[in-house]
Amino acid sequence: MTSRLGLGDHSFVVEIGSNDGYLLRNFVRSGVPCLGIEPTASTAAAAKLLGVPTLERFFDEELATEVLDTHGPADLIVAINVFAHVPYPRDVLRAVRTLLAPNGVFLVEFPQLRTLIESCEFDTIYHEHFSYFSFTTVHQMMTEARLRVVEVEELSTHGGSLRVVAERDDSSPKGVHSSVSSLLQNETDAGINSIEYYRSFKEEAIHTKNELIRFLLLQKTLGKQVVGYGAAAKGNTILNFAGIRSDLLPYVVDRNPAKIGKYLPGSRIPILSPDVLRENKPDIVLILPWNLTHEIEAQLSYIRDWGGKFAVAIPAIRCW
Repeated sequence: MTSRLGLGDHSFVVEIGSNDGYLLRNFVRSGVPCLGIEPTASTAAAAKLLGVPTLERFFDEELATEVLDTHGPADLIVAINVFAHVPYPRDVLRAVRTLLAPNGVFLVEFPQLRTLIESCEFDTIYHEHFSYFSFTTVHQMMTEARLRVVEVEELSTHGGSLRVVAERDDSSPKGVHSSVSSLLQNETDAGINSIEYYRSFKEEAIHTKNELIRFLLLQKTLGKQVVGYGAAAKGNTILNFAGIRSDLLPYVVDRNPAKIGKYLPGSRIPILSPDVLRENKPDIVLILPWNLTHEIEAQLSYIRDWGGKFAVAIPAIRCW
């Protein structure tokens, strides 16, 4: 975006849901004026320690007007993996248009509904998320908010995400990329606007759950020890849905020091340090955040030294 928009010390960048400043710190280092909007006090404090200007507020029309009055319009507004957390997305989009400069750009990334359904990624449906969006729906909402979608890109993050680029509908027309009409047509052809498209989702989720239970029972019968990796939301969702407890999964390891020594909610499975893997030498490590499989497999490649294997449950049980 810095290169594409020619951002510099004359520009202004705003991130909605800026978390601990992980993204905006790069603009700070480049001398691009920026502002994070982050309602969570602890992460906002972490961002401020990095030198990222941050407001501990929820982003809405009132705040957009305040920022506009005090900082001026934003050349770039970014919202990455926050859209699903917003209870009133239309209000946020209207606020985005209020703050966006006449020729500014709005960039939003969010998990893709189509991949969620077709890959049975039901474990991404949990309490932090209000909605799951198709591109068709987002395109419609942006149009209603007087934003023009000019580009869309399919990403691999979170099992499949979309990066949508939009501008004000009264900005100087720069042309709409063919990716927009192409993806709208693809979703229509897939039937995403019909209730029939979603009818088998429940049965597929139950099938995946049953396959995980069968897998863990079989390994226990064979005398194999299976442990988990990743004490995150996806894992909690599938383990509680499947009713998995410590008799089938004795512990889960996680690199986050804040989680080590605690228990997974609901299942009450202990959370231990990854160091125990070298000590206990489990036969199989079940990767719960399957979207990070390649990264985790690389980190834990040493389990191959004793013949250890990896497994994932989504979209289907796989062990290698």
